[in-house]
This record gives sequence, structure tokens and C-alpha cells, in this order.
Amino acid sequence: MIIQNTLFLTTQGSYAHLDHETIVVEAEGSVLIRVPLHHLGGIVAFGNVLFSPYLIHRLAETGKSVSWMTEYGRFKAQVRGATTGNVLLRMAQHRAVEEAGIAIAQRMVWGKILNQRQVYMRASREATDPQRKERFTVVTKSLRMLAKMVPKTQEINRLRGVEGMAARIYFRNFPFLILKNPEDWGMTGRNRRPPRDGINALLSFGYALLRTECQSACEVVGLDPQEGYLHVLRPGRPALALDLMEEHRAHFVDRLVLSLVNRGQVRPGDFDTRVGGRVEMTDRARRTFLAAYQQRKKETVHHTAINQTVPFGLLPLIQTRILARALRGDISSYQPFLYR
Repeated sequence: MIIQNTLFLTTQGSYAHLDHETIVVEAEGSVLIRVPLHHLGGIVAFGNVLFSPYLIHRLAETGKSVSWMTEYGRFKAQVRGATTGNVLLRMAQHRAVEEAGIAIAQRMVWGKILNQRQVYMRASREATDPQRKERFTVVTKSLRMLAKMVPKTQEINRLRGVEGMAARIYFRNFPFLILKNPEDWGMTGRNRRPPRDGINALLSFGYALLRTECQSACEVVGLDPQEGYLHVLRPGRPALALDLMEEHRAHFVDRLVLSLVNRGQVRPGDFDTRVGGRVEMTDRARRTFLAAYQQRKKETVHHTAINQTVPFGLLPLIQTRILARALRGDISSYQPFLYR
């Protein structure tokens, strides 16, 4: 699959090699794709994907990168030839902290709140109980009001405050989205470090996976994961990865958790409570979640900003590349992914 001049290789056991100036990818004796070398800016390979040495050499010579990820999206390594692209991009990233940081943060928060709102809009449409439907309608109106406040909020701490208000409304009503034995889950809102109920344990686990995906995306694109625009900068903290994951929490993790719980694939008995009240997932719950998470990454969605249908699993990489384009001035502003 080619997205924004980057070739993504996800077929396990495939082999990429060079035929004159054309990249050929094969698997099990069949050609999956042929693409002229000059059409690409880089290749990202997931899992067991093989490359010929000559292809790697040619990519490096022409200033194109090859990035290796695990099958589950964790960044492992990158080969890049002599180029000044990364340093210029990182200089633009650092300058933007002072020059355009608030505008980027605004777009990220705006996207996050609208995607949270979509969760309750769908719940409202599907609700059969009038009281539940009314509750969800009130939540969607509140989140819409907060989303409208974002462009008017020009100070970063106030913007974080708006994001925090939206999160409190969102998670205060989250227990009402649980349809299967809600009383057995004991969720009253968001809690973490440690999570104190099964739903929050699932959410924390999913967010940790998503954070890894976003940090890997930063490494692939060439951005500094440590310097972001919304989250406070601290040593060792991947602030930009945390920024980028915000708009994906609701549609990537939260809806997956609700699906697993409401279908009975994960049950309240699939958790252990430790000393101090910490709730942990059992091996069964962890395996079930990981399998569903990987399946979710394969599902497709239409991305309006690039006008292509793409797998959910590529959204962090795509959004990071859109951010890089905004930093370089190729587009006027960062465009968050909005789930419809």
C-alpha cells in the first residue's frame, strides 16, 4: 500500500527487491506490487519482510529511508542515506514550539474532543432506553460546546484545562456505555496509576500500546518524540507521541474496549486485584485484547485529509507525516484525523 509517497509493506514473508529502477514486492511466488523507485520517499516494513541488499543500497544512495517495525507496530530500526532532511525537519519542529505550538496543540485537542463526541453520538443513535439516550445527547452537546472553545483558547494551560473538562465529562458518563452487566465492572470514572477496575485496566493497556505506535511513528518520520506542543516537557517523556495519540484514543482504544466488554469477550472475572487495590489483566484478558487490537488495526477507514481508505493501524504514521508536512510549510496547518 502506498500512502503519501511511502510504501507500507505488511504482508508477512514478502520479499522486496530492485528490478532496474523499479521496486518489486513478491510473496509466495506472486508479485504484490511494482512501483518506480522515483515515486517513493521511503519504505516502512512491518514484521517478517525481507529486502535485497541492492535495494537497501539504492534507497540509501537516493536519500530514501527504510524503517523496520515489529508486526505489532513497535519501531526497531531505520536505514537512511546521507541527507539533511531530518535536521531541517527537527529544527522546524523546535521552532514551532515558540512560533506555532499553540495552534498545533489546538488542532490536536479539537480533534480529540470531536472524536470523543462521536462515541456518544453513536451511543445515542443506538440507545433504546429514553433516559440513556437523553444522557448521551447532553454529553454530545457539552463536548460540542467545549470543542467550539478550543480555537478561542490562546494560552496553553487554559487549553489543557478545556481538554481536562472534556475528559471529565467523557469518562464520568463512560460507565453508561457499558451494556453487559455494568454493575459488575464497578467503574465510576477514569482512574490510573494504578487502575482500580477492569475497564480502566483495559483502557490503560490499550493506551500504552497506542503510545508505542505513536512514538514509533515519530522515529520513522524523523521527528523528536520528546518535544511536543500540548503535554508538559519532562526528561524521558515522549511528549510529542503523547500529543499525537490524543486524537486516536476514542476511536482506536475506547471503542475497542467497549466492544470487547459489551460482547462478553472480556468479563469481570478476567482480572486480578492486588494489594493496594491495583487491578491487573489476566493472561486470558491480555491475549484477547491483543488479538482484537491487531484485528482493529487491519480494519479500514476513510481518511478525508488524504482522501484514501487506510487501515486503522497506519493512522499514527499518517498523522505524524501530516504534522511533518505542516512543520515544513507544505500545508497551512496540522489536520487532525476525525472519525466519522
